Order: sequence, then C-alpha cells, then structure tokens
Amino acid sequence: MSTSTELFLQTASQCLCPPGDGVFTVNTAKERKALLRAELFGETTDVRAEWLAGLTRFAESPAPAAILGISSDCGGGILRGANWGPLFLRLALLQQQRRSYPADLGDIRVIPHLLHDKYLNSETITNCRQALYQNAQADLPVSPLSLTEQIADLFYQTFPGKGIFGIGGDHSVSYPLTKAYLKARRAAGIRTAIIHFDAHTDLLTERLGIDLCFGSWCTHILQYLPAPSHLIQLGIRSSGKPKTHWESTFGVRQFWANEIREQGAAAVAAQIVAQLKAAAVDELYVSFDIDALDAEYAAATGTPETGGMTPDEAQQILAILRRHFRVGAADMMEIAPFTDSTGQGAVSSAQTLKVGAELSAVLLDAICQHPVR
Repeated sequence: MSTSTELFLQTASQCLCPPGDGVFTVNTAKERKALLRAELFGETTDVRAEWLAGLTRFAESPAPAAILGISSDCGGGILRGANWGPLFLRLALLQQQRRSYPADLGDIRVIPHLLHDKYLNSETITNCRQALYQNAQADLPVSPLSLTEQIADLFYQTFPGKGIFGIGGDHSVSYPLTKAYLKARRAAGIRTAIIHFDAHTDLLTERLGIDLCFGSWCTHILQYLPAPSHLIQLGIRSSGKPKTHWESTFGVRQFWANEIREQGAAAVAAQIVAQLKAAAVDELYVSFDIDALDAEYAAATGTPETGGMTPDEAQQILAILRRHFRVGAADMMEIAPFTDSTGQGAVSSAQTLKVGAELSAVLLDAICQHPVR
C-alpha cells in the first residue's frame, strides 16, 4: 500500500464516520440509521470495523466512484433539514436503485453549528478539535466545508481519475467538492466543465456577510474552471435579476426552466454539447440541486419552486451529455426529507427521495461508465 493511500485512510478514519452517522443524535432517526447499517454491513450496532475495512477494499480496488455524505445544512438560510439527505437518500438508493450503489466512504463528521474554519477563532477551533479528535492540538479541520475539502483533496491526490459522488446537505457543500475536483483535474491537464441543475443561480458574492453559502458557492468556484462559460446552469427560475445580468456579469451560460420547456431538453443538450466540444472540454462535474425539479416532483427541499424541470427533462439532458463526455464526479444536494411545503407529509418526502434516487443512480452510472485513467 502506498504512502498516499495510507495517509488517506488514516485521515478518513479521523475525519469521517460510518455512513448515516453524519448527523450526531442519540435517538432521532435511530431506526433509519439501524436500517442503513443492516443494509450496508449486515448488523445494526458497532459497524466501525467493517466500515474501515470497506475503505481499505475501495483503496485497493479499481472502483471508479464512491459516495461521500456531508450532513451539513449550516450554509442554508431558508428552511433547514438537508442535513438528513445523506441518510435518507442512501436508503432510497439501496431500496430502489441498488445495482447503482458504489463504495461508500462514509460521512463527514459534522459539528452542526459550524460552516468553515475561516469563520472561527482559535479558541473555538481548539475546543472543537478536542470534541472531534480528543486532541486539542490535532492538525485537522473542524468545520464541514473545511473537512470536506481536506478529504476531497486527499481523495483526488490518492486516486487520480476516480470520482466522489457527494450527498448533501445544503448546496454550500458543493464548494469544497467542486474546488477539490477542479484543482485535481486541472493539475492533470484535464479540461472540465460544471453542469449545474438548480432553481437558483447561486451566484451571489456573499449573503448577509457570509461569502460561502448555498447562494454563493458558484461564484467562488469560477476561478478554478478553464473559463467562466464552463459553468452551465439549467432549471433557473427564481431570481431577482434577469438571465442577461448573470451571463454578462459572470460569463456563465444559463438555460432557464422555461427555455428548456420551450426548446425541448434534447435541443438544449445539443447546444451544451456543441459549446463544450468547441471549448475542448474533456470531463464534466454534475451538481444537482433537487429544487431544479418542479415542486410537483420534489417538494421536500428547503426552497421548492414551481415552474421547474421534470425528471424526464433532466434525465434526457444527462443521457445526451454522458454520450459525449466523461462524468468525473457529481453530487445531489438539498433533499430535506422532513421538510414539506405541500402539506402531504410522508408522501411528498417519498416522492422527492424517489426522483432523487433515480437521478443519483443516473449520475453514479455515468461516473462508472468509463474506466479510470
């Protein structure tokens, strides 16, 4: 085993926890946590040894994709609850799309009051290191975004060509996931683009003084792309400014939800393919905020919006893109199983999880479609 692999496994054992344990609780959702453990490990209590053994098996295998759960919604700001996405979506995948379930790295160890280490003073960092690692001097991050970036950086350094499928969590989590991926691929000479499904642009420079959050993460990853136009956004419809503002200010490309309906998903996908081929793009990262879909299909989310895409439109676009480009990594964000704007309760949550699992399976299959370089 290489030194880099040993470092990754050692860091993962400290910064991660078994799948589904990213939300620290005593009793809440314990039945679902037990069910996930039974599905993944065949037992419901002490699974740490088997989880760590699975990490070693992944490190020694050619498997091209692995799930990473980030149970943080501290970067959100409307309705919370996306921290439960990793637990519930994993179960939906295992129950409905099991053939697509890959290796599972586990969950980031989340202190739910924190976002990024740069917002913390030294005393808080020391106290949190003691709480997480039982060592106040541990040279490790303590906040969800900082931890995710460290793990993702190590992952791509250790496993060039493999990809993380991130499950959030609010959309701020995509900042460290995409940043690590884009830096690694750029260092390898691979030209990348981000395909971003969302009802919102996420192109604020800051929100109430916080620069890294669910509404601003896209702005801060543009510098890591070959060009701003390599961020292509689909499904936009909730915005205080018109499409022309975002495209002219940031240089991104957008296809709003009404354009996709009017032009058809295949026609929109053809335009994206033409643009990316002209830019000599090699590989895609797909970031999918579930609120890109109309609230009829995905209401269990923090900011559900009507007038959105249908699951079929999203699937059609993804099917066309993956015929032309490798999907190197992806994420599914903002599924909040306990949040419901429809008044239908469990029915709404089940519907959101169903379409989330279907789309996640498509993305996982896409990452696994091409052999690792």
